[in-house]
Amino acid sequence: MDKIKKRKLDILVISDVHLGTYGCHAKELLRYLKTIKPKTVILNGDIIDIWQFSKRYWPKPHMKVVKHLMGWMSKGVKMYYITGNHDEMLRKFVGFKMGSLKIVNKVILELDNGKKAWFFHGDVFDVTMKHSKWLAKLGAVGYDTLILINRFANFISEKIFKKGKLSLSKKIKNSVKSAVKFINSFEQTAADIAISNQYDYVVCGHIHQPEMRTITNSHGSILYLNSGDWIENLTALEYANGEWKLYHYDEKEMEHLHETETEEELNNSQLFNNLVDEFNLMKQ
Repeated sequence: MDKIKKRKLDILVISDVHLGTYGCHAKELLRYLKTIKPKTVILNGDIIDIWQFSKRYWPKPHMKVVKHLMGWMSKGVKMYYITGNHDEMLRKFVGFKMGSLKIVNKVILELDNGKKAWFFHGDVFDVTMKHSKWLAKLGAVGYDTLILINRFANFISEKIFKKGKLSLSKKIKNSVKSAVKFINSFEQTAADIAISNQYDYVVCGHIHQPEMRTITNSHGSILYLNSGDWIENLTALEYANGEWKLYHYDEKEMEHLHETETEEELNNSQLFNNLVDEFNLMKQ
């Protein structure tokens, strides 16, 4: 691949990647990761979808994303893995450290501008998660199926009718009042708690709804941020030079980025061996 001029970031936040599912845009995420150089990485939950993980489906791009993140770790990039609901199994290992990686349930960071940011996934606010986990898991399978149907619909729309992409799940969310109400309630609740704790920023994931806006209540105001996902929106949060920005993946902008032929020829076994090498390097 041609030499890429990487953008320097103080903090990168990605969430809801759902590696191991058909809806995951791992190839696009990998292209994006190769264009940036972060000092701190916040993996804000649901990076690997343990709920739906299957040995039968683990494509090379998914392994390459993991390898790329571990490559950053071997170089000393500070990394926090915040547990989510789809990777809740990792909550057993909260506090675990390996090199520059730490597994946590939440993170509070004081930024270079003196302001405090509270990072957490957000499933703690989800009533369905608390009381009907089986229903949530069933919904996750249905969501993954909807994404596959959406991809087929987009193929027909772009190739045959020469029209743009559409999002079936977004249309459903926007048309169902209860879904809109839940999202608004989620954002307001996160903001209210953050304001009461005198934080300046609250950064979530979970609802696959990228957002960056100021929320105000009777006690003050706060900048609410949500990193979105890598299923539908292909978004991330970037913090650099004292400012937050919401990144949206641009296919045309990334057209010039192509993996080398050698990289494409690597199978999952070879990628796994490379991953073990990265792991051993971090232990030294």
